[in-house]
Amino acid sequence: MVQTSHLLLRAAMVAAVAVLATSYSGTIAVAQQFAAYTEDPAVSEPAPDHQPAEAYARQMVPFHTNEAPGTIIVDTAERYLYLVQPNDMAVRYGIGVGRLGFQWSGVERVSRKEEWPDWTPPPEMLGRQPYLPRFMAGGPGNPLGARALYLGHTEFRIHGTNQPETIGHAVSSGCIRLDDADVIDLYNRVQVGAKVVVRQSAHVS
Repeated sequence: MVQTSHLLLRAAMVAAVAVLATSYSGTIAVAQQFAAYTEDPAVSEPAPDHQPAEAYARQMVPFHTNEAPGTIIVDTAERYLYLVQPNDMAVRYGIGVGRLGFQWSGVERVSRKEEWPDWTPPPEMLGRQPYLPRFMAGGPGNPLGARALYLGHTEFRIHGTNQPETIGHAVSSGCIRLDDADVIDLYNRVQVGAKVVVRQSAHVS
């Protein structure tokens, strides 16, 4: 009887430790998620080693279109953003795009531009990810990155990212993201009022 009691007590202790471990692990996971948004804001520019894959590196390319120079054309299938230049040329940037269920297409205008923008997740995003902060001041730890181009009256933006490894993938909630060095370059070239054409991908991978 004594041996049985000891076995039952031991089993109860193991179960209690397992519950505590699970709870502690969950706490760590949430803490890590918040930590991803709170990097040192003292850094003023993106680190030089934060570069997208070579296939998505910024470059000047031949590009024929009837759109006027200064127009932004986003091709979500190719994962490229093109800034139209004169003489059938464009500056091409690698991008991250909306994941399945969050893609869109259409024509908008750049309604405003922000350096190191603040981030306030919309209610729909908070409903899906309630652990997100309700507000985050601009800085290198901010998911909007170094610059943002706001598109009309929509919730969508062309913005930077503190996760350059996501360039070339369908990962966002509909926004178009660039490596921080690239979004700074684009920001400096684009004027408020610029036309933005978004072509939706036929598939997401």
